[in-house]
Amino acid sequence: ATRGEGEIGHPPAPEESLTDGDLGAREEPCAGGPGSLERGGGGQKMAKMPALAELIFMALKASAFFVFCYSAYKIRLHAIEEYGRVIHEFDPWFNYRATEYLAEHGWTEFFHWFDHRSWYPLGRPVGTTIYPGMQITSVVLWKLLNWGGVEMSLNDVCVFVPAWFGVCATALLGLLTYECCGSSTAAVAAAGVMAVIPAHIMRSVGGGYDNESVAMTAMLATFYCWCRSLRDDKSWKWGIAAGIAYVYMVAAWGGYIFVVNMVGVHAVCMLFSGRYTEKIYKSYSLFYVIGTLGATRVPVVGWAPLKSLEQLGPFFVFVLYQLMEIVERQRRKKNMTMHEVMMMRIQVLGAAGAVGIVVISMLWPTGYFGPLSARVRGLFVRHTRTGNPLVDSVAEHQPASSQAYWQYLHVMCYFAPPGLVMCLRNRTDAKYFLMAFACVAYYFSIRMMRLILLMGPITSALSGITIGWIVDWALAQIFNLLPEMEEDEEEEAEAEEAEQEPEQEVTNGGKSGGKKKDAKAAAAAKEVSPIKKPQVMNVQQIINKRRKAGAEDLGVWVPEDVKKAYKQFIQFQNQLDKVWETTPVKLMRMAMAALALMAVWGYCAQFNEYSQQMSWGMSNPSIMFKAQMRNGQHVIIDDYRDAYFWLRDNTPPDSRVMAWWDYGYQIAGIANRITIADGNTWNHEHIATLGKCLSSEESAAHKIVRHLADYVLVWTGGGGDDLAKSPHMARIGNSVYHDICPGDPTCRQFGFIDRKGTPTPMMERSLLYKLHSHNQKPGVQVNPELFREVFTSKYNKVRIYKVLHVSKKSRKWIANPENRQCDAPGSWYCVGQYPPALHELISNRTSFKQLEDFNTKRTAKDDEYTREYMRRMEGRGGESREKERPFELDFAPQSREGADWQDTPLTTLLWNLVHGNKVKEFRDLIKMDGNVVHVRSGDGRGPLWWAYEYGRGDMVKLLLTSGADANAIDSKGKKPNSVMKMK
Repeated sequence: ATRGEGEIGHPPAPEESLTDGDLGAREEPCAGGPGSLERGGGGQKMAKMPALAELIFMALKASAFFVFCYSAYKIRLHAIEEYGRVIHEFDPWFNYRATEYLAEHGWTEFFHWFDHRSWYPLGRPVGTTIYPGMQITSVVLWKLLNWGGVEMSLNDVCVFVPAWFGVCATALLGLLTYECCGSSTAAVAAAGVMAVIPAHIMRSVGGGYDNESVAMTAMLATFYCWCRSLRDDKSWKWGIAAGIAYVYMVAAWGGYIFVVNMVGVHAVCMLFSGRYTEKIYKSYSLFYVIGTLGATRVPVVGWAPLKSLEQLGPFFVFVLYQLMEIVERQRRKKNMTMHEVMMMRIQVLGAAGAVGIVVISMLWPTGYFGPLSARVRGLFVRHTRTGNPLVDSVAEHQPASSQAYWQYLHVMCYFAPPGLVMCLRNRTDAKYFLMAFACVAYYFSIRMMRLILLMGPITSALSGITIGWIVDWALAQIFNLLPEMEEDEEEEAEAEEAEQEPEQEVTNGGKSGGKKKDAKAAAAAKEVSPIKKPQVMNVQQIINKRRKAGAEDLGVWVPEDVKKAYKQFIQFQNQLDKVWETTPVKLMRMAMAALALMAVWGYCAQFNEYSQQMSWGMSNPSIMFKAQMRNGQHVIIDDYRDAYFWLRDNTPPDSRVMAWWDYGYQIAGIANRITIADGNTWNHEHIATLGKCLSSEESAAHKIVRHLADYVLVWTGGGGDDLAKSPHMARIGNSVYHDICPGDPTCRQFGFIDRKGTPTPMMERSLLYKLHSHNQKPGVQVNPELFREVFTSKYNKVRIYKVLHVSKKSRKWIANPENRQCDAPGSWYCVGQYPPALHELISNRTSFKQLEDFNTKRTAKDDEYTREYMRRMEGRGGESREKERPFELDFAPQSREGADWQDTPLTTLLWNLVHGNKVKEFRDLIKMDGNVVHVRSGDGRGPLWWAYEYGRGDMVKLLLTSGADANAIDSKGKKPNSVMKMK
């Protein structure tokens, strides 16, 4: 087939052939359309709408597209309408603080910003560790809006950015779908799904000022431009736009690694499927060169595209394409045979491979190549743990379950697979991209819960293809009953005449847009080239021609028995076509079409209703939420902001606040106070030091804390408070300070021993337990000589303590710029140091060596520690490898009737399992002690309520079959199934 000058391994067909443009022609939709869909199985007349009806249908599709874009915007405003223009969660507060800094200080100072008010006393070079795309975008929008007369505060712009970009992503997904399959109906349907699909909403609600909200738009822009560059032989210039969009993607989110590898995978698929052309060579080369040059200008990325193992794959594809093009140009220049081409490829690739091996062997020992990150490594290991307790402590890094797909994709789980199959029809380069995107996104999402985000766009595209095909097919059946217009018959006659025309038309992307050559030019061309150029036809023209010609058109190389069988098949198909066109069959098809439309409408309406419900649940900010008191009163719990406001209004501006790293961004962003650690988690050892402070005995912890902090903040009040996170604190601390839990990497001794919440000796002595339960549990008090309580929030969610006997000497030493280590005299990059009083502590810690870091030498002791950690985290214990009983089960009731209503570590554990959708761990817990299904928290609710609330269908079934009481009521008189209606 003649697809371009660079075609590999496909000899010309004897009569007619298809171009890339023909296979991806705009008038050849992926699933057909009302104006072009086949009535039967082959070459019969095509159903075509009357002109007025077609115009109305196009207007309806355009209107639907704009309605879907508005829906995408509206559904993301629930949080703003309910709670006001408030930034949500944890990371968004850092993003907002960085945006404020950029707006106030400008571009240059932003990229030279070393923040000594975070990660105290070390500080953080924000300018070189941040993906600044979202901040730059927000500041530009803020200035443009105010310049244009729309007065909005920077806070308001940041609150609305996720909703605005949710609309952009919806529109781009529609364009991508159209580019890949050519059906405007499928494109509009895909945009409708993308507008409300929970997998996309979860990272783009108003106020959720997170990188992914902008990055999804950048990713889809890159993918659209890439696929657009493959439309025809003149579209390769779109590779420039793809490269520019990719640079924006790099600046916006660390997930850019997925984007560049996705394009690289597609390019490899094109190469090995025999679809290599000069067009795709130019497109990929432009994309990679522009994209990589731009990516290296982003400070946080630097030269990683040429050094990191995660990004070297696309580089090798780029090199491979250059080598293939060298061979192809030699083939065209020397008119080489296929044997000569293959031999030359082997020689060129072999020589390049030898050079590559030599270069890699020279660079490998120098540490030039960077290792895989713990998160990326976790996508390829068999187990659910990475070996890094810090990474393992994040719930969204765990594998996704089948229930998670239903929760975030709903019925589109069933609409998408048929769309994937339909991509096999009239395959084009762009359709291959959709298929590759689906496979890669599904693999990574099933390995990491967070990456279900990537399933949103591809599920929407494939579901749109399925819905578009059903709608187009149904309308085609309806319009089959209408009499054909005279102009349609004239068009068909002209088409048949065009098929017999000896002159070939120049095509562009499957569209007949060229001019016929005159007789002299045609004669001259024949003299120059003795080889007759094949006539270019689309798929339907070839089918029609062969059916008219019969078996004789198969060629002399086909056996007579095959010709005979083919002739019989054509005769049978012609008879079937006649039956297909009878009035009874038309009426039956019309009835089926009506049923199909009704079914699609019903499922789409159900999906939209479910998505609306989910959007309300995902719009609840963690920083404040609604609750119902036991007396039925509805209140907004705003304890967390109240605590931060108290710090802002009642402490000196240079106060240092120690808290677990989760809350660092909020403390810095709202209270504007110095923090010890935050969600950047770039320094494992520093977070381990924080974990040691909180898990150590009170007086021992004070000896460290007094040199680092003026206040200590803890989350209390049950749910996901600091006691629930305490196992992670101890494990992370112990990974660096092995004396915290000697011989036990999982720190099982740091917990509770019975149902009444009696702490283990280690827990009872710990600073965390004392601060958490001070004067709230009998006999628990902090040492008044060491700490003093200064704030407890209204609903007991946050408590703050002032550190007494703070070391002024250490504070002064840290604040002195002369004690910072600068990379050069006068440089802005100056790292702080621990005060001399902590040098002994710091010198005795063991640096954590990650499994994936091959540039760091590991000892046998390191390997044994990791193996023991893995064994225990998998429930196999130490050398005995027997499954250990979690201490939380000590709080399980003896029976249904004996279940007390109280918040315990077991209720916290169960809530976390349900909230994180950890079905396997949940099932294992019930197997260990079946009475956990009867556990009730302080508000009378238990795991069955929570399972209904979060839509965990698998857990609901498990609880009911395990004996959970479906008729139980909570403090408000509500039964479990009244919390949320299951779909």
